[in-house]
Amino acid sequence: MAYLKRNKMKILIASDIHGSREASEKLASLDSFYNFSRIILLGDINYSGARNIPPHDYYPIDVCKNLLGLKNKLTIIRGNCDSRVDEFVLGIKFSDLLKETINGHNFIMTHGDLYNENDFTYHNNDVYLYGHTHVYKLEKHDNHYFINPGSTTLPKENTKKSYMIYDLEKDCITLYSLEDDSVIKTLELH
Repeated sequence: MAYLKRNKMKILIASDIHGSREASEKLASLDSFYNFSRIILLGDINYSGARNIPPHDYYPIDVCKNLLGLKNKLTIIRGNCDSRVDEFVLGIKFSDLLKETINGHNFIMTHGDLYNENDFTYHNNDVYLYGHTHVYKLEKHDNHYFINPGSTTLPKENTKKSYMIYDLEKDCITLYSLEDDSVIKTLELH
């Protein structure tokens, strides 16, 4: 078996798995193919909460097993359905809010329940990255970006199950359908 070098130029971004075995298997499969440098999960990893019907393949134990294989690449933002036991089982500290410079852009990462896009002052090329709504969004306004990968499991408002890949070399984020990997939309960051 050939060793697959880590792809330093691609980041997987996903949100709102809500305990779906299939979604977590898909994310692990994508990493097996691309070998991402990093995987950013924007919350609601294992539980569906009181407002959502659990997915048909609801099995948080398997979600944790699938994510443990990706542990050294994971950045996890705490969602409103996440608990302290998730951090313990995965051995990863979750953040409510993370500010970080990636590829020359100032990213503000949050789930979207405690903070929303109106809570921050933006500068050129700033990126507000969030989940929570289960509705994907790739928009540029006044030289800053509002980006939501939607939900891998419980999409809303007639959207599809989805995830994103940030190609650092091309400086663009592409939204994909989780079901067939077709491109839904691409947004260049510049």
